[in-house]
Amino acid sequence: MKVYLKVHCRNEIETIACCDEALLNQVFKEGSLKIEITNQFFGGILLSIDEAIEILKKSAYFNIVGENIIAKALDHKLLPKEGIRSINGIPMAMKMMF
Repeated sequence: MKVYLKVHCRNEIETIACCDEALLNQVFKEGSLKIEITNQFFGGILLSIDEAIEILKKSAYFNIVGENIIAKALDHKLLPKEGIRSINGIPMAMKMMF
C-alpha cells in the first residue's frame, strides 16, 4: 500500500501532508464542505504506508487524508478516533502540537 507524502516548511515549522495514493488530484464535497487533494499540497514522494507512518511519528504537524493512512495512524496511536472528520466518506485528520 502506498501514499503520497510532502513536507512543507514555513517559519521553521514542518507540516507533513499525506494522502492515500488513489486520492491525489481528486475533489470531495459534502454540503458546504470541500477538500481538494491537490498535487501542489499532497503530491510529494510515493512511499510505502509504513515509511510514511515512521515520518508522521516524528511530526508535530500533519494533515492526512484517506482510509488507509488514517487506519494506520490510528493503529499507531498518532491521533484519537475523535479527531477524524469525513467529507463524502473520505476520512481526514490534522495534528497540531503547540
